[in-house]
Amino acid sequence: MKALMKTTKSAKPAEVVKKWHLIDAEGLVVGRVATIIANILRGKHKASFTPHVDCGDHVVVINADKVRFTGRKLGQKIYYKHTGYAGGLKEVTAAKVLEGRFPERVLEKAVERMIPRGPLGRDQMRALHLYNGTEHPHAGQSPEVLDVASMNRKNKVGA
Repeated sequence: MKALMKTTKSAKPAEVVKKWHLIDAEGLVVGRVATIIANILRGKHKASFTPHVDCGDHVVVINADKVRFTGRKLGQKIYYKHTGYAGGLKEVTAAKVLEGRFPERVLEKAVERMIPRGPLGRDQMRALHLYNGTEHPHAGQSPEVLDVASMNRKNKVGA
C-alpha cells in the first residue's frame, strides 16, 4: 500500500547545497534578467525547492551598470522614495540612476522587489553580488557561467 502513496520531500537547511552562478548583464533587459536572478536566489530552479527554506544559490552579476531598458522606459520610468518627512516624496528617472553614483541599484531593486519580504528574503538577497565592471572577487568559488542572452532572443536588447 505504501508504494501508491506519494509524499512531498521538504528540504532542511542543513541539506541545501549552494552553488555559484556568474551572469554578464551587458545589454540584457532589466526585468528579464531580474526574474532569472530572483528565481535562482529563491531556489525555484531546483527540484528540492521548499518555500520556507533558503535553498537558492549565489549569483554574481558583472557589468550591472550596462543593463538596458526597452521602449521609452529609460526616460519615463520613475523610482520613488520617501524621506520620512511630510511632503518628502522624491522621484528620479531610470536614466539618472544609471548615470549616477550607484547604477547597479537599478538591477538590485528590480530583484529585491521579486523576493519575499522578511527574514528569508533578506537572507536570499545576501546571496546576490553585483559589480559594475568585469572584475569580481568570487573567482575562488569558481562560479559557473549562465548565458542569459541565449535563453531567449528577447533577453538582450538589439538581438
